[in-house]
Amino acid sequence: MQTTMNNSNDGTSGMSIKRRFTTAGSDPFNEFEWITTDLEIRNMDGTVAHDMIGVCFPSGFEGVPGTVAAQKYLRKAGVPAALRPVPEDGVPTWLQRSAPDEEKLQKLENSERYIAETDFRQMFRRLAGTWTYWGWKYGYFASEEDARSYYDEMCFLIASQRSAPNSPQWFNTGLHWAYGIEGNPQGHMFVDPDTGMMTESTNSYEHPQPHACFIQSVSDSLVGGSESIMGLWEREALLFKFGSGTGSNFSNIRGKDEPLSGGGRSSGLLSFLKIGDRAAGAIKSGGTTRRAAKMVTLDLDHPDIEEYIDWKASEEEKVSSLIIGSQLLQKHASLIMSAMWANDVEIAATDMNTNLELKKALINAVKDGVPEPHIKRIMDLGDQGWKSVNFQVFDSDWQGEGYITVSGQNSNNSVRVPNKFMDAVEAGDDWNLYWRTELTSAEKEGREPEPCKTLPARDLWDQIAYTAWACADPGVQYDSTINEWHTCPEGGRINGSNPCSEYMFLDDTACNLASINLLEYYDADTRTFQIEDFQHSVRLWTATLEISVLMAQFPSQEIAQKSYEYRTLGLGYCNLGSLLMHMGIPYDDDKARSICGALTAIMCGESYATSAEMASFLGPFEKYEENKEHMLRVIQNHRRAAYDVESKEYDGLSVKPLGIDADLCPDDLLDAARDTWDRALNLGTEFGFRNAQTTVIAPTGTIGLVMACDTTGVEPSFSLVQFKSLAGGGMLKIINNGVKLALTELGYDDDQIQEMETYVMGSKSIEGCSSISRERLTKAGFGEAEFAKIEDAIGAAYDIRGAFNVNTLGTDFCADVLGFNQEQMDNPFFDVLKHIGFSVSEIDQANDYVFGRMTIEGAPHLKDEHLAVFDCATPCGKYGERSIAWPAHVRMMAAAQPFISGAISKTVNLPSSATIDDIREVYNLSHTTMNKATAVYRDQSKLSQPLMNKLVDTSSLDEEEVNDSSTMTTENAVKQVVESLPLPAEQATPLAKAYVQNYIATRRPLPDVRESKTMKARVGGHTVYLSSSLYEDNRLGEIMITTSKEGAAWRSLLNQFAIAVSIGLQYGVPLDAFVKSFTFQKFEPSGMVSGGTGRVKMATSIVDYIFRELAITHLGRDDLAHVSAEDLDTTSISRPEHTPDGVARNIGHQRNVQTTLDSVMEMNEPTAFDEKEETVQEDTSSYSVAESARAMGFTGDICTNCNGSQMVRNGTCLKCNECGETTGCS
Repeated sequence: MQTTMNNSNDGTSGMSIKRRFTTAGSDPFNEFEWITTDLEIRNMDGTVAHDMIGVCFPSGFEGVPGTVAAQKYLRKAGVPAALRPVPEDGVPTWLQRSAPDEEKLQKLENSERYIAETDFRQMFRRLAGTWTYWGWKYGYFASEEDARSYYDEMCFLIASQRSAPNSPQWFNTGLHWAYGIEGNPQGHMFVDPDTGMMTESTNSYEHPQPHACFIQSVSDSLVGGSESIMGLWEREALLFKFGSGTGSNFSNIRGKDEPLSGGGRSSGLLSFLKIGDRAAGAIKSGGTTRRAAKMVTLDLDHPDIEEYIDWKASEEEKVSSLIIGSQLLQKHASLIMSAMWANDVEIAATDMNTNLELKKALINAVKDGVPEPHIKRIMDLGDQGWKSVNFQVFDSDWQGEGYITVSGQNSNNSVRVPNKFMDAVEAGDDWNLYWRTELTSAEKEGREPEPCKTLPARDLWDQIAYTAWACADPGVQYDSTINEWHTCPEGGRINGSNPCSEYMFLDDTACNLASINLLEYYDADTRTFQIEDFQHSVRLWTATLEISVLMAQFPSQEIAQKSYEYRTLGLGYCNLGSLLMHMGIPYDDDKARSICGALTAIMCGESYATSAEMASFLGPFEKYEENKEHMLRVIQNHRRAAYDVESKEYDGLSVKPLGIDADLCPDDLLDAARDTWDRALNLGTEFGFRNAQTTVIAPTGTIGLVMACDTTGVEPSFSLVQFKSLAGGGMLKIINNGVKLALTELGYDDDQIQEMETYVMGSKSIEGCSSISRERLTKAGFGEAEFAKIEDAIGAAYDIRGAFNVNTLGTDFCADVLGFNQEQMDNPFFDVLKHIGFSVSEIDQANDYVFGRMTIEGAPHLKDEHLAVFDCATPCGKYGERSIAWPAHVRMMAAAQPFISGAISKTVNLPSSATIDDIREVYNLSHTTMNKATAVYRDQSKLSQPLMNKLVDTSSLDEEEVNDSSTMTTENAVKQVVESLPLPAEQATPLAKAYVQNYIATRRPLPDVRESKTMKARVGGHTVYLSSSLYEDNRLGEIMITTSKEGAAWRSLLNQFAIAVSIGLQYGVPLDAFVKSFTFQKFEPSGMVSGGTGRVKMATSIVDYIFRELAITHLGRDDLAHVSAEDLDTTSISRPEHTPDGVARNIGHQRNVQTTLDSVMEMNEPTAFDEKEETVQEDTSSYSVAESARAMGFTGDICTNCNGSQMVRNGTCLKCNECGETTGCS
């Protein structure tokens, strides 16, 4: 059956809905298998917020989709336990809304009267029911049968994970219709559909807020009116509270030092942006639904454009300055205090002339930039008897005061780039900046404005490229292209976008989103795309989004009015990358781009056709007639792109769109795309359109997780191996299903496919493993019970060491059979396999055999020409090297853009090795391929990412001045001896030189019997033993180093290095000199540190670690420690403790929990080192937790909702794979 429109033109008929997925008279939910399980939801502080008992959902929602939907979308409180129908004239009984049954509620205990949603059917029904209710009341359906068909079909589409609306719909829609929940009014407005009059909402949910995306105007006025700067912050707060995102173009605000009408000078744009940024940050921290999502946009001719471009990069640099400066201040304050109170004096020695140590301390403090008034303050405190002073020392903690202090961290930033600027860049011309007041005056006087500054366009373009390379902002929006595709220019220009850049329309408008899961429409058996099912879904969702405009309330009168007048929608899709792999087509391929173009054309064309259909009986949007010519021109250009016409045939476009390549596109998709646009144009010409825009491609962050999508929007697959959490606990690691289908399509037989799948995923069993065989394990004491436990554990383990651990084998077996002591059993990183006697190489071979290589590169039978089919956004696993090149990302966006009303939210991902020139070329290619907007993300470009801290290369820093406070040079030594000798300087100098040289050349050997101690630690997965011997005066005189790194050469080199340092120490070279030379040196192995004193947690190399420990132990250099001594004091109430939820610290009545990667990933790394082993193999398993996390796409950002670190790129935003939180709108 196919959906058909009602062709009656009497102005009263509605839509005719034919069923494709459901059957009349049958509950649509009967099509699914339902699972009931318990879920636990935690607050940000780690405490349990809800024990959700008996949550029921379809089997497809098992794992992450169900957890995310339950945590974010199920109503947690306020649902009446007893309901009654509310009869309304003309509303069928089955569609009547409900209200609390007060009589029945009074008979219940207070605690039982209001409950939570626990069944997903409740949630699905309140969504579909509300849409059907409003659609029925206002004539969207031709008959009650059509309304019922619509309701059933929408229930099925959501429950089957074929599609989903944006988050605000789940949050707000249906609470009043299904449960009678009202809530206090929040100042929202709506246009009454009966009267056309602006009306203020009387409660929060009767007219829900279903819109995710807003664009708001802001005027050059500080206060007064909703369009003022302060009025904007208030409107933003109202949107953030209800889970929506907003963007604004701030180009109307005067630049810094621009003349004011009342005299004086403007404080500039950045001063106000910083206020708004802090306000958004406060909402993000204290909101109850989601974090703030915000876009800041600025025109390139604004006088503050240079400062704006540098804003984020310079603010992140401030964090580094705060960290460094605070540590230097504390260091010098301690040195000054120590010098004043040296030798246990009773009164502080503050005279620099007699206290040479104090003089040196003061001089070095001044050299390091400590302000002299601050030095004076420290000395004054010493005069008053203070013997120490402690200042706040900032760190790089994501929630520490360092980051909270700076601005610019709570928004996406973009610049508007017109064609005129791109022409100036290409020609090498200058670019003018203008006072805002000058532009206004010139327009009134009919003259050309005078620039306030002129600079080379290429310099400004280079500045944009550099800052995007440095901190991933600003993104670029191509102003001319955007406005050439504008359907309603009579209403004004398009100046801004929503936070994710996919919704672009007039200021003070809104858009509600929905996305369709493309993979659900691909028939794997016939290997065809189900076009009619897809078109049917598009038609239903277009109607749904239009009804949502009808029923919605808005945060301001202006937005309510324009939404009523233009009725913009935002239908999109997701899972394109996964679909292409299922079809056996490389992402970076012209055929893939033609398929993308065709699918996007079908979606947008069908949506516009449906809009025209609704206009036939509801009428076009109010502002259609004045924009009719413009809108039909845009529709014509969409249609021309479907036919891929010559450039000259397009109307009003500067850049030719990337049309559908008829030679590469499958015939059925091509025919459907062209037919759809023919219908859209014909219907629109006859009836007009109900909506000014209908489609965007959003990042689908949270709803993508709810639909169990592998990819979002037009993104490629991230990796060949997917990780699925099970509702009952544990993790299932499965190969991308597209791999099997692609290999079949490429001509491989079943045996070859099985062999390749095993290569990627492993055998998932130790049976047949030669390196860790059953025979050797049996000799070690393993029995059938232990083998069974290991086989069961493999399914939930990340690697082979995770299967062989104490929890799996049991404490009795480990203690009695394997001989573990209590310390070994308590150590979560203890390497059981190495303890048994397996070498590192044997363990690695077993890991590859059981768990696979997680990449298809090098797989048996695979032909080189087929590798591109399986390329992903990043190299797969630790062995993968191939990935999709950045131009493919840009060109895929270009393939979809000609068939999108708005734009595409997508990030062009680049490796950390990408250059500034690469960033510039991304922007250039985006412009020439007619993309409307582009955001880039260079891996490791964010200073705020914890995972990136260890990657900063400090080895090329300038050498420190050797003449600092703790290093005595030969010249200084000679000078001090000269001053001490009772001789004239001329006679004392040669004697002093001889004395000093003789002292330097004299070695002070260690006594034969001396005190020594050894510490053991692990650096980046490698064990290191550091032994140190002391003189009688406790001065360090010798070190010895042993590691588990492979090869005699490496160990010998470290041994000789230790001897060289020891000789230097015995000849009088100060330990501090070695510390300054060797700390921060970067080479492998590096990374996280465990063991030792416990005060060093990260090292850039083994040498860096060694000299940090020596400096902390022997020099008191607390500034080189990551953990304070207080934190190691078991009696301290503020001492951090490692919990299953992360690192917890009690401060007063607060308990703060910072989630770590170790707390969210089931990974174990080797730690033991057997000194009796004659040869230690290369530890290729040093593929650390951090690297594993990066291989799974985690950026290192911390989720503001659950504190987890499973944040991944998602369009131009981020989403949390753990709880579904997103930094965008969807």
